Amino acid sequence: MKNMWNQFWEPIQLSITVTLAASTLVILLGTLLGFVFARKAFKFKVLLETLFMLPLVLPPSVIGFLLIVIFGNQSPIGNIIKSIFGQSLIFTWYAAVIAASVVAFPLMFQTAKAGFQGVQKGIEEAAIDLGANSRQVFIRVSLPLAKKALLAGCVLSGARALGEFGATLMFAGNIPGVTQTVPTAIYMAIDNGEMFFAWAWVLTMMLLSFILLYFVRSKENRRD
Repeated sequence: MKNMWNQFWEPIQLSITVTLAASTLVILLGTLLGFVFARKAFKFKVLLETLFMLPLVLPPSVIGFLLIVIFGNQSPIGNIIKSIFGQSLIFTWYAAVIAASVVAFPLMFQTAKAGFQGVQKGIEEAAIDLGANSRQVFIRVSLPLAKKALLAGCVLSGARALGEFGATLMFAGNIPGVTQTVPTAIYMAIDNGEMFFAWAWVLTMMLLSFILLYFVRSKENRRD
């Protein structure tokens, strides 16, 4: 019974850990870059924004392949990481975090950008006229006024990171207790005919996703 519980719980625990780590990176980067792209005009802005949004339309296998090329043992970045930490990044839970972050980032970035674009510049300019600096305006004015969109972005990107499968399978692998997340565990359970575990993990994922989406909807309805 204990072995069954461990087999069931390990992918869930790793998925939660990966999702929390990836969501932290995505929320910080997505919020900051969303603000910059919503407020600033600069050269190659459209090109960079297109690159940021590519993971939304690229097949997961392509994303996984590109991550292997960038961070693999034959790449300069991969060699630097291996020389510093003494091991390759591939087939570690850190690889799962990177894969989840890459596929979840566009949702947070685009939602944050739209949220900041909805904040009237006149309010921010009035705060500056009253003596606030750029950092104070961002923290005390822009963030609170865009919090509805930011909250939606946090939940949507977190849910996307939680359900990431294809890029994670290619880049991090499917090592039980090391890199096996719930989506990859479901795939293996079905392939091995272990339908009890497959159903248990599917229902768990449905429950977690429902809770995340219900949280956002309840916040929106309360504000309305």
